[in-house]
Amino acid sequence: MNKEDAILVTGAAGLIGSAVVWELNRRGFENIVIAEILGSDEKWRNLVPLKYACYIDANELLENPDAPPTRDVRCIFHLGACSATTEKDADYLMRNNYAFTMQLARWALADNRRFVYASSAATYGDGSAGMSDRDPDQLHALRPLNMYGYSKHLVDLHAHRNGWLTKITGLKYFNVFGPNEDHKGGMRSVVHKAFHEISSTGKVSLFRSHHPDYPDGGQMRDFLYVKDAAAVTVDLALNPGATGIFNVGSGIASTWIDLVTPIFAALGLPVAIDFVDMPGQLRGKYQYHTRADISRLLQHGLAATFTPLAEAVHDYVSHYLQFDRRLGDLPES
Repeated sequence: MNKEDAILVTGAAGLIGSAVVWELNRRGFENIVIAEILGSDEKWRNLVPLKYACYIDANELLENPDAPPTRDVRCIFHLGACSATTEKDADYLMRNNYAFTMQLARWALADNRRFVYASSAATYGDGSAGMSDRDPDQLHALRPLNMYGYSKHLVDLHAHRNGWLTKITGLKYFNVFGPNEDHKGGMRSVVHKAFHEISSTGKVSLFRSHHPDYPDGGQMRDFLYVKDAAAVTVDLALNPGATGIFNVGSGIASTWIDLVTPIFAALGLPVAIDFVDMPGQLRGKYQYHTRADISRLLQHGLAATFTPLAEAVHDYVSHYLQFDRRLGDLPES
């Protein structure tokens, strides 16, 4: 992909989408078309520091992708979706997450455009079928725990059954956190929520464990800093041989206590954690352990320089959250 080639980023005002545009800018790419539905929240603020060629409404993109300015696009980062794991409107999720992706993928494949799309670790469900991306024939064994995960899973299944995974790239993002997530409401990372709680009360609340194998606060997730997620996403897009499904995570399972402790350190406060009962409606759909198998990333020379969790949390708190900054606001970023 040349610097002059037109690039399309859907969901470009979202957490990962805006970080990908930021990363492209860092590498000298500015001929970027961003597609979004901004709505009434504050995610437009994520676009302000970024450099791009033009903005289009995502609905207009669906109506006629061959119209200017997207007809000359050679690479697509399809990162737009409803990412709420609590969304109950299954029809909405099927239209927004499944049908939109299918239509855009067909358009990309028809003219040999590079197509990279966001899947999700939510497709793995409780992890009982494993969390490996190495064998797409095993996709049928996965059982997502919510409709969001299922809408993403259907895209992966469709791409595999139609032989698309030799030409396109699907990214199963794990627990991504970092700057530009303010607009996500209840879907904000625990780091974002905990920062504000700790700043106002001096302590943080975490869910008690309701699983005998995990102590309170010992539930584990694969956390990945959004800067690292964006870098890997761009690296994969620039490598035409990197097709198929990739897990995008750190490859390390950390506890919620590991996650919140660096927030207290960044704020110069003693660690103070209260444990509260998990809502009953979440208990049967709760993932107690996630860890990405990142062997495919490593085979492509990626993931070796992921930011350690404590360092990532400190950077997020000290350089962004405390000053209400976005990616691109800092000259050194």
